[in-house]
Amino acid sequence: MRNKMIYFNFHLFVIIFANLQIFQVQAANIFCYYDTQRITDVNAAINYLEPALQFCNFLIYGYAGIDGETYQVKSLDYGLNYDIYQAITSLKLKHNRLKVLLSIGGDRDQTEDLAEDNKYLKLLENLSSRNAFINSIQSVIRTYGFDGLDMAWQFPKNPPKHEHSGFRKYLDKLMNLFRRSPVIDENSAFHKEQFVSLLTELRQSLNPMGAIMTMTVLPHVSAELFLDVKPIVNHVDFIILATFDYLTPYRDPTIAHYTAPIYAVSEHDPSHNINYDVQYWLNHTTATSKLVLGVPAYGRSWTMIKKSGITGHPPITAGGPGRAGHRTLTAGLLSWPEICVKIHQNKELEGDAARFRKVSDPTKRFGTYAYRSVDENNEYGIWVSYEEPKTAANKAEYAHARNLSGVALFDLSMDDVTGECGDGTYSILKSIHNAFKKFK
Repeated sequence: MRNKMIYFNFHLFVIIFANLQIFQVQAANIFCYYDTQRITDVNAAINYLEPALQFCNFLIYGYAGIDGETYQVKSLDYGLNYDIYQAITSLKLKHNRLKVLLSIGGDRDQTEDLAEDNKYLKLLENLSSRNAFINSIQSVIRTYGFDGLDMAWQFPKNPPKHEHSGFRKYLDKLMNLFRRSPVIDENSAFHKEQFVSLLTELRQSLNPMGAIMTMTVLPHVSAELFLDVKPIVNHVDFIILATFDYLTPYRDPTIAHYTAPIYAVSEHDPSHNINYDVQYWLNHTTATSKLVLGVPAYGRSWTMIKKSGITGHPPITAGGPGRAGHRTLTAGLLSWPEICVKIHQNKELEGDAARFRKVSDPTKRFGTYAYRSVDENNEYGIWVSYEEPKTAANKAEYAHARNLSGVALFDLSMDDVTGECGDGTYSILKSIHNAFKKFK
């Protein structure tokens, strides 16, 4: 009897200790997205990626897509085939606490803008297409050793709300009283219901495998239209909020402003901030331990023109996306090292090589921006709202204060992979990790 009691007490201690360990991890989860769209060499990608993994609880590999005819999962890593899948999941051999998930969609899969032609909506509409998707998910997880999947579902986007100031803003509000809102999806209620059905069916198929399922809410997707929060929370392990890109130079080409503020900014749509989105989800669920805050490792840039002025203080008039960086090769998008190098550039340089002027936010509410006014020929102007190590740490502290599960970094390839900024490699990721360490 005494031996049985000792065994019972020991067993109970193990369970309690394990639960405490899980709670501690939940309080400071770091989800590391890794988008391989610019990767051409698998071995080089793995070598650059490996040093970051000591700071990640989850590695979310992106992205896979959906075949529009068969509704099966397909690789979007054209040229790499499926070799990269095996290479990515094999990283668990060295980092045995790491969980590797495959992300589906993520705004990387080509689909139509119109709801009636969107394959992500069409898949939801009947059981056979959902089963085809689920069966292919099971096959990929088993074949390549993923620990689960991330559903970064590509619902239709809300149209941009044009940012204005002063009297123009007042006129816009007046006009909106008489303007009909555009219909994003006439069958949104049905798709909302069927998305829950898909998650329910996925959960049932993944449970016997012990697989994890997360959901990423992409920027400008209406949770009210497409996401039935309460049942979704019951079916997924984590909900990752992509709380950034509230403005982009493609959606809002003529107005540059903060792209990922924590709190509402004057002269800014009151819903375009992290706190608004987090509060929406907290109002609809008490499961704060499942909510994860998304943080970018990049900046969005606009072209400054003569009308932009010289102060750089947002909002400013802009002339479309800024010049592409040498790494991103995408207009309007700069990685963290592309920005930090320009901030510390030799002040004697001119033209496109001229340095950026950095403007920090002492209130920790809105973020950091940098700019370079046009030169005497009205050229080379640029304005960029971006994430840096300090602002990323501020957001980790915010996530902790709101009792969220953790932070998701979008994504590792945009962080300082080679240490160009002078703070070692992966300085944004490390700043998030160090911010959480203070609370342990």
